[in-house]
Amino acid sequence: MTELVEGNEMILRDADRWDGHAESLDSRFAISMAHDKRSIPACLARYSANLKAGVLFTIILSIQAYAWELRANAESRPNAAPRPNIVILYADDMGYGDLGVQNPDSKIPTPNLDRLAREGTRLTDAHSSSGVCTPSRYAMLMGRYHWRKFHGIVNSFDPPVLDQERTTLAELVRAQGYNTACIGKWHLGWEWAAIQRAPGKPANAKEGYPPDAFDWSKPIPGGPLAHGFDDYFGDDVPNFPPYAWFENDRVITEPTVPLVNGTPTAEGGWETRPGPAVKDWDFWAVMPKLTDRAVEWIEHQNAEKPFFLYFPFTSPHAPIIPTEEFVGRSKANGYGDFMVQTDDAVGRVLRALDEKGFTDNTLVIFSSDNGPEQYAYARLNKFDHRSMGPLRGLKRDLYEGGHRVPCIVRWPGMIHKERVCDDLISQIDWYATIAALLQVEIPDGNAEDSFNQWPLLTGTGPGARTSVVHNTNANGYAIRHGDWVLIEAKSGAVTKVPEWFESKFGYSPNAYDGELYNLKQDLAQKINLYGEFPERVQELSTLLKTIRTSGTPR
Repeated sequence: MTELVEGNEMILRDADRWDGHAESLDSRFAISMAHDKRSIPACLARYSANLKAGVLFTIILSIQAYAWELRANAESRPNAAPRPNIVILYADDMGYGDLGVQNPDSKIPTPNLDRLAREGTRLTDAHSSSGVCTPSRYAMLMGRYHWRKFHGIVNSFDPPVLDQERTTLAELVRAQGYNTACIGKWHLGWEWAAIQRAPGKPANAKEGYPPDAFDWSKPIPGGPLAHGFDDYFGDDVPNFPPYAWFENDRVITEPTVPLVNGTPTAEGGWETRPGPAVKDWDFWAVMPKLTDRAVEWIEHQNAEKPFFLYFPFTSPHAPIIPTEEFVGRSKANGYGDFMVQTDDAVGRVLRALDEKGFTDNTLVIFSSDNGPEQYAYARLNKFDHRSMGPLRGLKRDLYEGGHRVPCIVRWPGMIHKERVCDDLISQIDWYATIAALLQVEIPDGNAEDSFNQWPLLTGTGPGARTSVVHNTNANGYAIRHGDWVLIEAKSGAVTKVPEWFESKFGYSPNAYDGELYNLKQDLAQKINLYGEFPERVQELSTLLKTIRTSGTPR
């Protein structure tokens, strides 16, 4: 069937009546039929609204002319899987309301993200696996809930948390011939014992490890190169030691001094952990350098081989340190300015794709690892900017604001532009979705919690997910099913909530052992229905137990 449609390329180009994108239309037909096993009439019906009658008639006649000639070949030869480039842009601690197009009252301009939303689909009910960083990254790259293995973050000099016996998303696509790179915040651990001069010796609780505790000339196993990435460049974690540049499996700028923080940040604290640092380590240079390297990496790619770029930002996470050119660009204090810088990094990547001619064959996914940090409450109070948007809760919380995150997907000609999708989706689903797109079987024992959401993204079918589990620590779980969410804890808050916030926005103390909300009627989670619907509580509690003990129902 793919050949049948591709044979009409000349006619489509000659007609040139479909918004100037004949080749894009051709690609839509071909991939729809190859991937979704659609009939020609069904594909035509899907796109006919965008075609002028004369062009549609020409296409139909042409397809009929080719049909008899190509039917045997089309049926006997397998359809080639599409091989788009894949770029995942992953913000750090960005709130649902920090995306300008998603917050009409925003004090932060995000023109590049708004452009991405106009050119693609904005997902309003998208979730990270956790309310904190490492677990969300693990879940996305492994296609499984983090809590099946752990809950917390990787701390300074901790070992890797990715499973050696499992296949990461990067390994999956690399096996299909993709160039792969991770540029930015890794935060999934390394085998630091391999370069430690006295393996097993603990760090000083106050000062951390001294710089000479490690042999920096040696390669460090267990990082991105051990899990499917051909290339890595970054600083591992912006506020954790070592404060140095990494390239592939080595630290390339040797830490020689303990970290000393000097100049105040633009907002909030430094939040840095003690430990080895490069002399005069420049925190302000981190995001610009990472963005430079991401752009350079794209520039070195070519159309002959597809690529997978995972670019986890270090912003707008603390330390909040916008560079001088972005200071004062928002009306939401230093964080707002850092978000403007984050948006600019997105724009630079998009322009790099444009300039290399990759845009039309690149799937771009933008999201965040969790909700905004605790400073969001003071920001709201002083600058009237709600980083959490209409949601309740922040980073770490079981409430929606802790894990419902900004999410945009774009692939011109395949994913509808200017579309807003309210269906439930998890970052865990990228694994199965990309596997389905590439027509790759997921290896046994992998990505057990991931759903193929390709039909949802393209508008060719409903969402595959009806439930998702929320979790940040071992003491609290929540289960979402349909419009309902059950929080199996006295409170969904982990981050301390100021009294003024609860009073101003009408939140009351919880009198029950848990919390139950209907998100369709009460997105802000103000009306606890736990005592009113005990049968719903029991139903969701049973479902949560089933998913935790027996796996995700299919």
